[in-house]
Amino acid sequence: MVERTGWDRRLSVVADGKRLIGHAGAVLLRRCADRTGLTDALARVLPSSTAAGWRERTGVLVQLAVAIVLGAANLSEAEQLQLHHRPLFGPAASDSTARRTLAALDEAALAKIAKVRAGVRRHVWSLLHLRPGGFPWLTVAGKRLTGWIVIDLDATIITAASKKTGAAVTFKKTFGFHPLAAWCANTIESLAMLLRSGNAGANTVADHIAVLTDALAQVPGSSAAKILVRVDGAGATHGLLEHLEALNTTRRTVRYTVGWKITEDDEQAIARLPETAWETSLHQDGSLQEGYFVAELTGLNTRQGRPEGMIPLNFVVVRSGPTIAFFAGVDLKRFTDFPPSRPVIDKQLEKLSKTKG
Repeated sequence: MVERTGWDRRLSVVADGKRLIGHAGAVLLRRCADRTGLTDALARVLPSSTAAGWRERTGVLVQLAVAIVLGAANLSEAEQLQLHHRPLFGPAASDSTARRTLAALDEAALAKIAKVRAGVRRHVWSLLHLRPGGFPWLTVAGKRLTGWIVIDLDATIITAASKKTGAAVTFKKTFGFHPLAAWCANTIESLAMLLRSGNAGANTVADHIAVLTDALAQVPGSSAAKILVRVDGAGATHGLLEHLEALNTTRRTVRYTVGWKITEDDEQAIARLPETAWETSLHQDGSLQEGYFVAELTGLNTRQGRPEGMIPLNFVVVRSGPTIAFFAGVDLKRFTDFPPSRPVIDKQLEKLSKTKG
């Protein structure tokens, strides 16, 4: 798709035990960026100059991404990794150069980068459709969800050893950051991420909607007809569920599952379940998940204050020893837990796999 950028023109792979270099997989990462057109596309939207000593910002960002994949946790470590790879990629960008590059990325620049990422992703996904195995549709409880793009929203805690910008005490009593990200489960790639301070709320509706909006913008139009969004308990808010409902149009179907905080009414409903209601849950590939059991609570408990007109929710409870988790979803219960012997669940899965966009 693109011409070589220069660093790999004389690249060769030999097995003579000489001129060895660690982390050789970095070559594949950088070549992937070049061959898919990401490097060239970024070069068209990032600042450039012919001044002496100027480092092309595209190379700085791409090599920084490679260093992060290889395990760099800060800009100094990224510089050291690039120094190690100097025979391959040329002179390393200093940590101060990388810091200036990142600091110069304002909202306008980030929007351009997001547009570039979406364009390259559209090209790569079109190639995935053409490969022998086709696009990686997710398999859930042994059923292939053809046509469904699955997006997982989840936040994580990243600890910091010093008072860095944005670092704060987290809800887990650690110190650091609390970013929120959206991942495509089909291709295992990050679609969007929101950097947040450590004390950011776990269930902040505005943050979830912002990340989901950015994630949907990264899904190619040809693949956006059927979207399944999965969120943990932080997504069990009226604001997010109403937003998910509103995303449904005549050309797009959106379904979702969310975790749910167990209430006293839920505990009473669970206590009324006979032992025969519990069945061994399933792994995503359809095999039995020993030690985990699932039961349906739909109809045994009630939820007050649900938005008028909302598609009916199904409630599912999962048990493993003394641990119990509670989930809610539209058309589909918790993916990895559904036993095939439950006709209602099996029927809903079949309906989902056949839904037309």
